[in-house]
Amino acid sequence: MAGKRAIFEEVGTAEKTAPRGGMIDARPRGARRGVMWWLIALFVLVVVMIAVGGLTRLTDSGLSITEWRPVTGAIPPLNAADWQAEFDRYRAIPEYRLQNSGMSLAEFQVIYWWEWGHRQLGRVIGLVWAAGFLGFLAARKIPPGWTARLLLLGALGGLQGLVGWWMVSSGLEGTRLDVASYRLAVHLGLAFVILGVIAWYVLSLRRTEADLMRARRAGEPALRRWTTVLAAVTFLQIVWGALVAGIDAGRNYVDWPLMAGGFLPPDPFQLSPWWRNFFEDDGLVQFVHRIIAYALLALIVAAFLRARRSPYRASRAAFHGVLGMAVLQMVLGIATVMYSAPWSLAILHQFGAVVLWVLVLRARHQTIWPRAQSLRDAA
Repeated sequence: MAGKRAIFEEVGTAEKTAPRGGMIDARPRGARRGVMWWLIALFVLVVVMIAVGGLTRLTDSGLSITEWRPVTGAIPPLNAADWQAEFDRYRAIPEYRLQNSGMSLAEFQVIYWWEWGHRQLGRVIGLVWAAGFLGFLAARKIPPGWTARLLLLGALGGLQGLVGWWMVSSGLEGTRLDVASYRLAVHLGLAFVILGVIAWYVLSLRRTEADLMRARRAGEPALRRWTTVLAAVTFLQIVWGALVAGIDAGRNYVDWPLMAGGFLPPDPFQLSPWWRNFFEDDGLVQFVHRIIAYALLALIVAAFLRARRSPYRASRAAFHGVLGMAVLQMVLGIATVMYSAPWSLAILHQFGAVVLWVLVLRARHQTIWPRAQSLRDAA
């Protein structure tokens, strides 16, 4: 039992104890900053991978390596005999017989290096993920609740490797000159899913767990619903862009806003059954890509107008960014079509899709977990 205080004892002379934090603050936070920078490195590598994949497609290099050897394939041909063996395997597929007959070994080596570089970059991404994950795991520095999320990222990367070979294998038999456009769309779509997951993780790791929990109570449900729609339509447009690339639909119908002088391309329903035309007819595929772009821009403008009423400056700024990038991406798309999709504009347009995708996800993150601000910022 504590002793009695003297009647004239001065108040405040007792030793004060430091205040204790709550349960959230008491938990080990792990190396949030370290994990964030590791993910940023992965993000940059995936963006480069998407660009290299696009150039591999534009240079018709994707079928130059006809085998899938995840480990030994990292070693390129080292002598004349190895090069001749690779070339002989390529000469056995339809692309060579029907399109590149007479190609020299030197010409083959150019497209081979593009595809080898694309696959090698995939291996590098896998190694960077594995080294980072195992390193943080061994050091017990993974933030609480993040182990499964980082494992999911690795699983998606492994799945992407399988999908890549599934795509390439579609062009090795029969009479195909390229990979199946459907499989190309799945491959590119999954790349953007991986990119989106990494971006989301980075946005979350930039802030403390306690900050996110406090911010969620101040979320903006109406704007969050808008960002759900924008993310879905943006992703659909990206996948449809892969269909355009898969059948070279961007190099036909180079007038705008009409197509061959009309609203619809001529003879848009030549294939049977009718639904195949939406995925395989070059005119109709490009037409649908244009219509989705118009719809997406209209939705972004509507969301922007709604976001202007947000009390959060960061939310308003996020939607400003989405609108600005959407307009720029529309201009890039029109220029790409009107100049018959040269590789420089095509890659720039694809990079624009990456930026728009990330900005839409950033706006969504902000509406779920608004950043705290001063009264002056709100005004």
